[in-house]
Amino acid sequence: MELIRAIEKYRPWNQQEQQDQAELLRRLKSGEPLLGRENCSAHFTASAWVVSPQRDQVLMAYHNLYDSWAWLGGHADGEADLLSVAMREVREESGLVGVRPVLEDIFSLEILSVSGHEKRGEYVPSHLHFNVTYLLEADPKAPVRCKADENKGVAWFSLDQAVAASREPWFQERVYQKLNAKLVKFCRMAED
Repeated sequence: MELIRAIEKYRPWNQQEQQDQAELLRRLKSGEPLLGRENCSAHFTASAWVVSPQRDQVLMAYHNLYDSWAWLGGHADGEADLLSVAMREVREESGLVGVRPVLEDIFSLEILSVSGHEKRGEYVPSHLHFNVTYLLEADPKAPVRCKADENKGVAWFSLDQAVAASREPWFQERVYQKLNAKLVKFCRMAED
């Protein structure tokens, strides 16, 4: 399976990613169905850290469910090509047309806990998102729009503002700061 190879190839950034990578591979290799939401305990999602061409801005959406500014992304819903999922979700959630990958490889891995909640009048039990993040690029001057059933706003932030805009401390400290640190390192490596 291509997804297993992509996750095996990925070099973890820190201990969190190392442990999450091992668990993602263990669960994938078990044969458990993880690409669709029919698995109520855990399933794959794809997220995007959408940056400007100058790498100094990040696109965020004000997520209705979490009442917070957050990255863009969504469920795999049976699709194993998670880069395509991330790009589709950015287009759907922001209205951006000209989004493209900076890298085709995985940029980050996370296992995220999701508390039980209501969606479209139905209860969704607590579960895990096996999340694969991609680094994408778009033009901050391009028009954006909300997707009313998912978000209340879409806006560009500086790297530091993107972290500060989140109301979720765990995401601020463990995800968004990590993504910014990786982005800065990636930019330095690209300059060398």
